Amino acid sequence: MQAVPFGKWCILGFVCLLLGEQSGQAESLVSKAPAVPAHQAERHLKNIRQLTVGRQNAEAYFSFSGTKLIFQSTNNWMNNTDATPLKPADAGLGCYQMYVMDLGSDRVHMVSTGKGATTCGYFFPGDRRVLYSSTHASGPSCPPKPKREGAYRWALDDYDIYAVGMDGQEMQRLTSTPGYDAEATLSPDGKTIVWTSVKDGDLDLYAMNLDGSKPRRLTSEIGYDGGAFFSPDSTRIVYRAAHPTDQAEIDKYQDLLKQSLVEPGQLEIFVMNADGSGQRAVTSNGASNFSPFYFPDGKRIIFSSNIETKGEGGRPSFHLYVISEDGQGLERLTFDGRFNSFPMFSPDGKSLVWVSDRQAKVPGEFNVFLADWVP
Repeated sequence: MQAVPFGKWCILGFVCLLLGEQSGQAESLVSKAPAVPAHQAERHLKNIRQLTVGRQNAEAYFSFSGTKLIFQSTNNWMNNTDATPLKPADAGLGCYQMYVMDLGSDRVHMVSTGKGATTCGYFFPGDRRVLYSSTHASGPSCPPKPKREGAYRWALDDYDIYAVGMDGQEMQRLTSTPGYDAEATLSPDGKTIVWTSVKDGDLDLYAMNLDGSKPRRLTSEIGYDGGAFFSPDSTRIVYRAAHPTDQAEIDKYQDLLKQSLVEPGQLEIFVMNADGSGQRAVTSNGASNFSPFYFPDGKRIIFSSNIETKGEGGRPSFHLYVISEDGQGLERLTFDGRFNSFPMFSPDGKSLVWVSDRQAKVPGEFNVFLADWVP
C-alpha cells in the first residue's frame, strides 16, 4: 500500500467539495454523490458514485463494518458534522492529511494532526481507532519534493506509524526507527499489522502486533517490497515488489536508497504466506503493477497496471485488472480515465472503492469512486 506514489505525479488543482445544499435532515454522502456513467466495457461496475471532487484524494479504504472510509486528501475538508463545502478561494493543503468519511451520513472529519504529511490510513477492528503514517514528528511542514531528473521517483520521507481514536486523540506511536515506516494495513482477523520499513537498510515488509510489539521481518530480497494486504482469511499476503538482479541496477537502487529515494519503474505482484514463507510472483509482465487487493473469494487479485501502455513514453494509462492467484485469467476491469488504482472491496464484497482521474476538471485531479460490484 503505499505511500500513494503515483498520486504524486499530480499538480494541485482548484476545486471545492462536492457536497451541496444542506437540509434539516442530513443526507448520506452516497445518496448525494454525483452518479458517474460506466464505460460500456466496464461490465463489473454499476451505480458508480463520485465521493470527492477536486485536488488529490487517494487511498480510500473501508472500515471493518463497511460504513466508513479512511482516505488522504489535499482538500481542506471542514471539521464539522455537516461537511460544509469550502469556499472557492480556499487554497487547499500542500500535502496529504488523513480523513474519515461516514458513508451513512454527510460527515467528513480529519483524524491526523494537520502537520507534516500523511499516507496509508487503515481502520482497527471495531472502527473506533485508525492508523496512518505521518512525518509530523520530523517537522510541521510538508516534506520537500524529490528531484526526479526525468525519472519516476518518490521520496522515502521520515514517516512513522501512529494509531489514534476516531476524534484524532489518544495517539499511540507504533514505530520509532529512523526513516520510512509506512504502507500499513491490518489482517481481517484483526490481529496483525503488515507494513514497509527501511529500518534494516532495505525496503522490506514487516509484521507486528496491533500495539506495535513483536515486529518481525517477512522479506529479505534486495529491492522494494510494499503495498501489502492480507487475504480474507488472513493466511496470505499480496504485495508489490521490484527486485533488481543486474549489478548495475542493484547499485543504482542502493545509491537512491541512500538518498531516501526509490525509482520503481517496474513492479510485479507477489504473494506469500502470512509468516513470510512461500514467496512467489503472480505477474511477470515487466509493467508497473501495484495496489493489489484480494477478491472476497481469496483466489483472485484486483490490481492496477500500465501493462497496455508500458514503454510508450509520456504519461502511461493505469487501469484495474483481475488475475487469479496462479497468474492466470487476466481481465481488464476499467476503461475510463487514465489513472485507476487503490481498489478495495467492501467487507461484504458488494461494493468496490477506488481512485481515478475520470471526470477530472483539471490535470492532476484524483477522486474517490464507489460502485456496486457485478460478479
